[in-house]
Amino acid sequence: MLNMIKNFANDESGAVTVDWVVLTAAAVAMAVAAGSAILPQIETLLNGAKGELTGFSPTVTITE
Repeated sequence: MLNMIKNFANDESGAVTVDWVVLTAAAVAMAVAAGSAILPQIETLLNGAKGELTGFSPTVTITE
C-alpha cells in the first residue's frame, strides 16, 4: 500500500498538460491585452479613412 502511494506521488504524467494550459492562457491573455491597447488607434485610423472616402465617386473613362 505504501509503495502505491509513493508511485502516485511521483507520477508526473498530467504535469505537462497543466503546463500547456497555463502557457496557452498566458498567451491568450497577452493577445487580448495587446488587442485592447491598439483598438482605439485602429478605430481612429479607420474613421479617418472613412472620412476621406465618404462622397468619393470614381469615374471610369474608356478610350479606344
